[in-house]
Amino acid sequence: MKKTDPIEQALNAIGDLRSKNDPKEAAVQLRGFLRDRSNLVIAKAAKVVGELRLSLVPELTAAFDRMMTNPQKLDKRCAAITEIITALYELDYTEPEVYRRGIRHVQKEASFGPPVDTATKLRGICAQGLLRTHSADAMSLVVDLLADPEPAARLGAIRALALNGGEAGALLLRFKALVGDEDLEVTAEGFSALMSCAPEQTLSFVARYMDSEDEAITEAAIWALGQSRRPAAVEALKDKWERTVDRSARKALVGALAASRLQEAIDFLGSQLQNTDLATAGEILGALSNYGSNEAVRQSVTSAVEERGDRGLTALFHQYFPLK
Repeated sequence: MKKTDPIEQALNAIGDLRSKNDPKEAAVQLRGFLRDRSNLVIAKAAKVVGELRLSLVPELTAAFDRMMTNPQKLDKRCAAITEIITALYELDYTEPEVYRRGIRHVQKEASFGPPVDTATKLRGICAQGLLRTHSADAMSLVVDLLADPEPAARLGAIRALALNGGEAGALLLRFKALVGDEDLEVTAEGFSALMSCAPEQTLSFVARYMDSEDEAITEAAIWALGQSRRPAAVEALKDKWERTVDRSARKALVGALAASRLQEAIDFLGSQLQNTDLATAGEILGALSNYGSNEAVRQSVTSAVEERGDRGLTALFHQYFPLK
């Protein structure tokens, strides 16, 4: 008979608590799991505590302190510490000390190549929590994280400034965009962060980057504007469309305009269907087909295709918008 793995058994039991109708009973069991020796068990218990929003803050902080006595040994890959901090953040915990310790934590572990820092996500979440505490040293610690050697940690700092940084955070994000980043994902996240936390003040600033000589930065700015779902952003994207014949940029513009899901963007793309080449028309239909369940989108596309009366376009339309 196969021997039951106690860790696997505990993990399954914790998973079952997600659907438990009695929060008090779930809390009792999760208290015990948070004292477990396995970091994987503690990690999953903390995750479920956060999901169920159970008031187990003392147990979470105690588990954090215990793991941090020797994290290299007790918490491989920072599994437990990261989930504990995430749960504390979701529970609106605002005591700064745990976040201070976490934002400074670096944990290098062996891999197939050079050692890997497994605490990058942890530092990013701690940045979000620390800014929410309004601690005097919070902003300076998060600014330091903007220059962290690991892209994932820099991403966390950007998200923290967007969510909880206020006006100062928006200015720091603007400065970060100006100095740039070697990682495109960080740059793209910075543009999106600016459009979420200070859209009116920074829309024209982000729009400038649509004319970057770097194609990847151009596309990152285009997508940030489209995903902001703001009418002024749609106007900026339409203006860029009129100023460019570059196919790569136009393809990004199609996707961003469709992703905005604003009627003025859908109408603009519909108008392009009436006179653009079939390759571009196919890109437009493909982008809009992602929202084909929206009756307004479907009607707008149908009208444009019927008005043009082109067999090739009609065939593409039926390919992307099959009959219901």
